Amino acid sequence: MAKLFFSYCHADEALRDRLEVHLSLLKNQGLISTWHDRGIVAGSNVDAAIDENLRNADVILLLVSADFIASRYCYSIEMKRALERHADGTAHVIPVILEPCDWHTAPFGHLLAVPKDGKAVTTWANQAEAWTDVARQIRKAIEDLGRGRAEAQPTSGGAPLGWGMPQPAANPAKPAFAGAGSVQPSHERPRSSNLRLKKEFTDYDRDKFLHDSFDYMAKFFDASLDELAARNQGIQVRFQRLDAQRFSAVAYREGKSVAECSVRVGGLGGRSPSLSFSYDANASANTSNEFITVESDTQSMYFKPLGMQFHGGQQNSGLSEQGASEYFWGLFIDRLQR
Repeated sequence: MAKLFFSYCHADEALRDRLEVHLSLLKNQGLISTWHDRGIVAGSNVDAAIDENLRNADVILLLVSADFIASRYCYSIEMKRALERHADGTAHVIPVILEPCDWHTAPFGHLLAVPKDGKAVTTWANQAEAWTDVARQIRKAIEDLGRGRAEAQPTSGGAPLGWGMPQPAANPAKPAFAGAGSVQPSHERPRSSNLRLKKEFTDYDRDKFLHDSFDYMAKFFDASLDELAARNQGIQVRFQRLDAQRFSAVAYREGKSVAECSVRVGGLGGRSPSLSFSYDANASANTSNEFITVESDTQSMYFKPLGMQFHGGQQNSGLSEQGASEYFWGLFIDRLQR
């Protein structure tokens, strides 16, 4: 069983939780165990616990964000130790890019990052797809490590000393790849890494998520319209924040309106937090062509399209604020791209 160490900034704890959920199958199959600093028992020496688990890890995940890079402990201590172990071949380091940030010239920038092409998780329209890609790449790395180290071990009675069997230690302080029969340090009590509890979201949490996402979407449309006009000759644009809960967007080709929309908070009535989209920049409050509603699972909140303008496989997807913005933008720009 491979031991995974999460190196992350506490500001990214919710994203770390989502990654752990998507690694559940690997745990259930007995291929990995995971550790992060939330597993430290009260009264323990924090630095010593982190150092020990970092030293004993087989795979070290760097959960990269602007907060991670800004964290002295993450960047200057954990990352440095992780890369030293990667360089001497006693551990495998995988950068997981959580959000857009300037990471390519960092000391780990030469390593192949996940998700695919190093595209930050929070920029995917469907974050579940991003996490699935991360989990698959981690599985592949674990399998490759297992094969490589099994082949490198001498045989005993015709059977390779590999997965599921104790292996000789390359470093006396740390077995190269701990198998199921490996002896745990006497001071470390065995325990489960499955300690997550269901999160409960209040009406306030849902409303805050809704309004924060609407503000993000307004900025997203404003910036996207400016870039659209800058890149395409003959295109003019207009963005207008109508009030605290509505904005409109219009794109013109040679002065003629070709695509327009309005987005507002609400639209389904009752206590269903939602955002509504209309192909009319001046749509009345009771006119909409699409809705996205705030939903939640045991760990996070997300948007789900109603599907009135269903296209692109998004109907049953859980969308982040970025994904929801891309979804409405796709409806808007489709008429301009025809």
